[in-house]
Amino acid sequence: MTLLDTISCSSPQVNFRHDWTVEEVKDLLEQPLMDLLWQAQITHRTANPGYKVQLASLLSVKTGGCQEDCAYCAQSMHNSSDVAGQPDLDVEAVLERAKAAREVGADRFCMGWAWREIRNGKDFEVMLAMVRGVRELGLEACVTAGMLTNEQASRLAEAGLTAYNHNLDTSPEHYEKIITTRTYQERLETLQRVRSAGITICCGGIIGMGESTMDRASLLRVLATMDPHPESVPINSLVAVEGTPLEDLSSVDPLEMVRMVATARILMPFSRVRLSAGREQLGREAQILCLQAGADSIFYGDSLLTTSNPSVTVDRELLAKAGVQVNWESIINA
Repeated sequence: MTLLDTISCSSPQVNFRHDWTVEEVKDLLEQPLMDLLWQAQITHRTANPGYKVQLASLLSVKTGGCQEDCAYCAQSMHNSSDVAGQPDLDVEAVLERAKAAREVGADRFCMGWAWREIRNGKDFEVMLAMVRGVRELGLEACVTAGMLTNEQASRLAEAGLTAYNHNLDTSPEHYEKIITTRTYQERLETLQRVRSAGITICCGGIIGMGESTMDRASLLRVLATMDPHPESVPINSLVAVEGTPLEDLSSVDPLEMVRMVATARILMPFSRVRLSAGREQLGREAQILCLQAGADSIFYGDSLLTTSNPSVTVDRELLAKAGVQVNWESIINA
C-alpha cells in the first residue's frame, strides 16, 4: 500500500451530501488552489479507486435553426451565427460515425439535435432507431434534444438510452441574462422527467459568460443538491462564437476551470465530471490539472457540435502523458 493509499483510506474526505449551501460551495471554490486540489484529489481517489477516464464522442445530428435564444450558441435562429442549412443525418450515417468513435476508443456516443423540444413523428422515430443502433454497437448512448414529455422519456428508456443531456448552463440568478425563451424551472422539470423514466442525467454548465463567483457557486449548489446527483456533470468553458451576443468575451483563466472541476468533484464524489467545451483554450498543463482535480471523462473527437475540439491524436498524447487509464486496446487496433 502506497502512502497515498494510506491517506485515502484513512481520510474522511468524501462528503456525500445533498444539503450544501451556496456559502459552503463558494468557500470551497475560493479556497487556496493547492488546498482545493489536495481535497479534490483525495475525494476522487477515495470515491473512484483507480484512475480511469471515459471517452465520449459527440455528434450533431440536427444542426442549427434552434428556436431558443441562448446567448452563447451558434445554432440559435436568434443569432447571426446560426448554422442552419446543414442536412440532418440519417440513421446509417450516424451509426457509421458511432462505429468510428468506438474504433478509436470511445465508449459513450452522444447525439445532439438543435431543438427546443422533441416532437413526436418521423424525426423522433429516427432518434429512437439511432439510440437502439448505438446500444447494439456496445456503446453507451446519450441524447441532447431539449425538452420532452413523460411518454417520450419512457420510449427513450425502452430504446435503451443511457443518458439524457440537459444542462442548466448557469446559476438561477444569472440565467435570464443568457436565455429568455425557456425558464430555469422548465429545465429542472425536464431533468425530473428523464430521471423518472429511469434514464441517467448528464447536467452541468458553462463558465465565462459574465457570471460572478457566486453564480458559479450557485450553479454547483443546484447540481449538488439534486438527489441523486447527476451521473454526469459536464464543465464547459465558453467558446465565444462570432455572431452571438457573447462574442466579445475574453477566454476564462484556465485555473478557473480547474477550480470548477475540483469543486464539482468534492461536491459530487461519485459523479462523472466531464471536461467539455473549451479544452483547446486550456492548454495541456491546465487539462492535466483538471484530470488531477477529478475530471474523469472528456469529449473525444475533432468537434463538439459546432465548435472545435482537440484532435484524437492530441488527446491520445495528452492521456498518455497524464498516465490515466483508457481503452487503449481498441485504440491500438484502430
